[in-house]
Amino acid sequence: MRPLNEQVMVITGASSGIGRATARKAAASGARLVLAARSVEALTATLQEITGCGGQAVAVPTDVSDFAQVDALGRHAIEQFGRIDTWVNNAGVAVYAEFARTTPEEFRRVIDVNLMGEVYGTMVALTHMREAGGVIVNVASIDADRAMPLVSAYSAAKAGVRGFSEALRVELEHDGVPVHVEVIKPASIDTPLFQHAETKLGVVPKPIPPVYDPDLVADTILRAATHPGRAVYVGGAAAGVGLMEKVAPRLLDVGFNLFGWSEQRTDVPKSPDAPNNLFAPEAGSGAIRGDWDGSAFSPYTWLKLHPNVGRAALAVGVAGLAFSLARR
Repeated sequence: MRPLNEQVMVITGASSGIGRATARKAAASGARLVLAARSVEALTATLQEITGCGGQAVAVPTDVSDFAQVDALGRHAIEQFGRIDTWVNNAGVAVYAEFARTTPEEFRRVIDVNLMGEVYGTMVALTHMREAGGVIVNVASIDADRAMPLVSAYSAAKAGVRGFSEALRVELEHDGVPVHVEVIKPASIDTPLFQHAETKLGVVPKPIPPVYDPDLVADTILRAATHPGRAVYVGGAAAGVGLMEKVAPRLLDVGFNLFGWSEQRTDVPKSPDAPNNLFAPEAGSGAIRGDWDGSAFSPYTWLKLHPNVGRAALAVGVAGLAFSLARR
């Protein structure tokens, strides 16, 4: 993979949250960016933030649920920069409601954006990467491994992202296509998604703690752009839930029954008719964080981003244990 300062990167959902954090960090590393989101106002603010600091970027307003718009996004990137090295599928929306209170239109909209948006982005990226190679980064969630109550549509979409990505990865390897597909599975992240979500809880929803800072996800995405793997959790909590789902899923059922409702509710009233970004973007210049006090450090993620340090620490530990046993 090319180093970041030589890459051309497409980022969807770039107007806020993880996408905006990734764009800012990628620009600081010298990457040339093609930024996509529905909100022209917020996307323009992201673009101005990056170019104002000397970064190279263009903005292409895009609704990822429309294949024609995603296809145009890919063609714009080629026309502007000549190639695409990394494509980051990140756009997302959410509905907070019990499944029985979710309408078919609401459920379908979440699938159209969170799943089909990533499918379309992957399809378009492949058309431009198949010969020269590249990296497709699909941002999923720990919900891809373990569905959460009150967000059935979101969980279904993220599980779908993991599923099609796994199938595609094997197909590309079988055909010798030099395109890598990595799935990013963050824990709860401090982004504005929760304030913007449609909710039928009667209040503004919130992320289940512990909550992590978006920069941790951005760092993981950028590592995938240069050192792609298969899939990676962001935040030790995500890794823990993933492990528990494998060894004791019923215990997670009990935990979510006890805390899944209370831990996803704030005390801030919000009616189902309140403005949200499910079907159309909300006004505003966008933001990276949602004021949930996300932790800026995760030992688990740090070790994943610095694998050589982890291997060295493990080797020292094993050597120390062997020395201790030899002295007995």
